[in-house]
Formats: sequence, structure tokens, C-alpha cells
Amino acid sequence: MVNYKRTAHRWRLLSVMIIGVFFAFGSFWLLQVMDRDDTDARLGGPMNEPDYIVENFSFVRMTEQGKPSYVVSGKRLAHQPQGDVSEVEQPVVQGLTPGRPRTTVVARQGRIYHEEHRVDLLGNVDIQRPATPTSEALRVRTQALTVLPDEEIMKTDKPIEMQLGASTIRGTGMVANNATQKLHLASRGQIIYPPRAR
Repeated sequence: MVNYKRTAHRWRLLSVMIIGVFFAFGSFWLLQVMDRDDTDARLGGPMNEPDYIVENFSFVRMTEQGKPSYVVSGKRLAHQPQGDVSEVEQPVVQGLTPGRPRTTVVARQGRIYHEEHRVDLLGNVDIQRPATPTSEALRVRTQALTVLPDEEIMKTDKPIEMQLGASTIRGTGMVANNATQKLHLASRGQIIYPPRAR
């Protein structure tokens, strides 16, 4: 009789322990599921949605000497954490490198690839550089442009229309290096010179 009571007591204890372990694992599983569902909210939302938005922003990149190198500004910036990319409305990129003429680029839309230090501009891209004592005024219009601000390079594979002083240049594809003041047209170029003054 005593042995039977001890065994019954052990079976009850064992069943209580098994139920307890079952509830412990169930609680752990439920916590993991809830934690997974809540991760997006704790991290600021899904990775394909902006984690921050800035209205009327201006970003200044400085040289090693502490002087402004270029400024990127715009009406609205929405940063996507996936890929570290920012979508920009009405972007304006201004080159401010000391000793070089100020170049201003405007467009309808822009995309900043922060890790690559690259800006892609889309829609009614307009590049303007004022005249200097050594160079004529420059204006270039195209529909898409890639700007590498750290290297002072602008390039496109789209048709361009350029005004250099009184001359008009049309072509497809362009690479412009502001550091060396050189411009390369890729293909199908046409240059229209005004008549010489007599």
C-alpha cells in the first residue's frame, strides 16, 4: 500500500512537471511569434518603407580643409533603410569647390546612394555654370544624369543639348569632369556655331 502511494505521488508529480514544461515551451514559442511580429514596429517599420522623412533639407559636404565642397538640397527627402538610399523631390546639387566655377544641377526627382556617394537625377535635368574669365557660360539639359560629387564627374547616356557661350551642341551620352574642365560626348554629336562678327 505504501509503495502504491509513493508511485501514485510520483506519477502526479511527473504529470505536473510535463504540463509545466509544455506550458513553458508554449509560452516561449508564443513570445517568439509576438516578438517577430513586433520587430517591424520596434525598428521603425518594414525595411521597404522610409525610416525618416525630411522636408526642405540641405546637406553640405566639407573638404579636408573644412570648406564646403558641394551642397545637396531639395523639397523632400525620404530615406529607405534597405540599400541606404534616399528619394528626393526637386533636388539641387551645387558644386562649391574652391577655385572652380560654381556648377548648379536641378532636376524633378533624385536618388542618393549614400554608400556609393552617387546621385542619380531624373526628369528635366538642367546643369548651369556661369562664365568665368577663362571659360564661357555653360548650360546642359537632359532627362537623366549621374553625379559623382566627390570626383566632380557628371555622366549620362541620354540625349543632351548644351549651350556653350553662343554655340549649341547636341549629342547622345556625355561625361563631364569639373576637376579637369573636360567634356566628352559619346556619339552622334552636332555643333552649331554662330556666324562670326565681321
